[in-house]
Amino acid sequence: MRWLHLPKILESINQANDIKKINVQDYDRLAEEIRNFLIQNISKTGGHLAPNLGVVELTMALHLFLGFPQDRLVWDVGHQAYIHKLLTGRKDLFSTLRQMDGLSGFPKREESNCDSFDTGHSSTAISAALGLVKARDLSGENHKVVAVLGDGALTGGMAFEAINNAGRLKTNFIIVLNDNNMSISENVGGLANYLAKLRTSSKYMGFKENMENTLNLMPGVGKVIVDKLKRSKDAIKYFMLPSMFFEDMGLTYIGPIDGHNIESMMTAFEAASRAKKAVVVHILTKKGKGYQLAEKNPSQFHAVEPFDIQSGKPIREEKTTSYTKVFSDTMVSLAKENDKVVAITAAMPYGTGLSDFKKHYPDRFFDVGIAEEHAVTFAAGLAMGGYKPVVAIYSTFLQRAYDQIIHDVCINNIPVIFAIDRAGISGRDGKTHQGTFDLSFLSHIPNLVVLAPKNRFELKEMLRYAVAYDGPVAIRYPKGEAYSGLQEYQTPIELGKSEIIEEGSDLAILAVGSMVKTGVEVMEALRKEGKKVTLVNARFVSPVDTEILEKLSTNHKLYVTLEENVKSGGYGQKVADYLCEARKQDIQLINISVPNLFIEHGAVSELHKRFGLDTQSIVERIKSEIERNQ
Repeated sequence: MRWLHLPKILESINQANDIKKINVQDYDRLAEEIRNFLIQNISKTGGHLAPNLGVVELTMALHLFLGFPQDRLVWDVGHQAYIHKLLTGRKDLFSTLRQMDGLSGFPKREESNCDSFDTGHSSTAISAALGLVKARDLSGENHKVVAVLGDGALTGGMAFEAINNAGRLKTNFIIVLNDNNMSISENVGGLANYLAKLRTSSKYMGFKENMENTLNLMPGVGKVIVDKLKRSKDAIKYFMLPSMFFEDMGLTYIGPIDGHNIESMMTAFEAASRAKKAVVVHILTKKGKGYQLAEKNPSQFHAVEPFDIQSGKPIREEKTTSYTKVFSDTMVSLAKENDKVVAITAAMPYGTGLSDFKKHYPDRFFDVGIAEEHAVTFAAGLAMGGYKPVVAIYSTFLQRAYDQIIHDVCINNIPVIFAIDRAGISGRDGKTHQGTFDLSFLSHIPNLVVLAPKNRFELKEMLRYAVAYDGPVAIRYPKGEAYSGLQEYQTPIELGKSEIIEEGSDLAILAVGSMVKTGVEVMEALRKEGKKVTLVNARFVSPVDTEILEKLSTNHKLYVTLEENVKSGGYGQKVADYLCEARKQDIQLINISVPNLFIEHGAVSELHKRFGLDTQSIVERIKSEIERNQ
């Protein structure tokens, strides 16, 4: 790059508001340095690359406009806040990005008082920022509040609920709509089409200005005509843009504006700050800008593992089969066998593994946008209509549809299948993305069958079982490599029945899903110590197999439950409830589970070790308990 041999401007930015000291003529150079910094660092740590490359100038303009930490900036989702972190004194921490105890990949108030709100899920920014606006006004303060959200976030109903509320404001509030025509994948639906019309109507601003100037030059009548046009709710705008949603909702709309032109954005923000109401500033950006490979394939570079900058390829090539891939292949096979099988995703066809299904069966594939609540109730309608909908959603995002799961699916007891990806500890995205609550919030719902596969082969069979079952089914499975061990154990799936892998007598290990692999390792380690271990693949978390718990009680005095879910409401607690109700006071239970905490970011293996879910920690805990009792 042309500036590499010159002093780096970025090195002079070491705390909030330092960017205001930069000369205007150096803005473009700083933007280029920031992009180079991001590419170099994210290629080593992994992270959200394309979203951040797209908002470099936008973030710079916001930091030139706002004063931190007095002013409040709320990022929707927050994975695009890397530049914000760079400009607020966290530059030297980027080598630790998404690493254990390092810099978070999302806004985090614990890191900086310049982060106004911890975010990780979409469509939240307007609601949170609107609360900050009302708090400001009630306190008699006058700082600025800005919410930044992507166009994809507007497919989430919560954003519209907030806009409806914001339309009544009589005080300043700025909503920056970062429009790159993408969520993680390409946006879909009516709103995407509407925004596309706005993008192509940039000629409107120039047309309006030219017409007003011309009319004002007309002696006597020009100004009167201009005033009448403005009083009639801006008829010029309606002439050029037949539907002005934001204006009709009571917000002022400014845009669209080039999101890579800092001067234009600064002008728009200053104009917006003078309004005594909510203002939407519509910014057009290019996801992945400045890195050609990311510009060509922004979905692939949305979130990346460490990669080679020249080729764009991951440094550690995936040579294993993931659970997501197994799900993907099985869905295509099921759809081929059964024309009633349909698939639904909430804006994540690639992440959930439904891209191949979309390719083979486009008429039976539905991307509803970032709208998990709608996805579930939409699936309920399809099921009522005689189809077998499979709703593929990450565990952390399924939390958003809790009411719909109960009210629209389970009360009606209809055959909707939930394919819950990224269940358990999912790693480097941190506490907003760990899937450690699903067993707790699902397994107590009447009519809902909750399953977890021990390996790749069982996931296939569970999906087949779910399609054949006449009722709601949830199947949860982890991120990453699909376990291929225990292939010889393929006991047919029967409602509420566990599977015995090995039989012993000293203690019984009852493992759920991903923890069966760990259970095998624990069993083998204890055998070397002379212990006779029974290993059970629980399979069902709801209904719990109480028959096997009763059977094991005849010759086992110690139960050990293993699960990647918080302790409260999990499988281990259900086993404890059974032992208590059945008055099995002579049986001891060790509940190995995730503590009731929000789990921070880090590698899955590191987090397992920290919270005692790794093989060695479990073996030591069991041995210690046995020795104490003896």
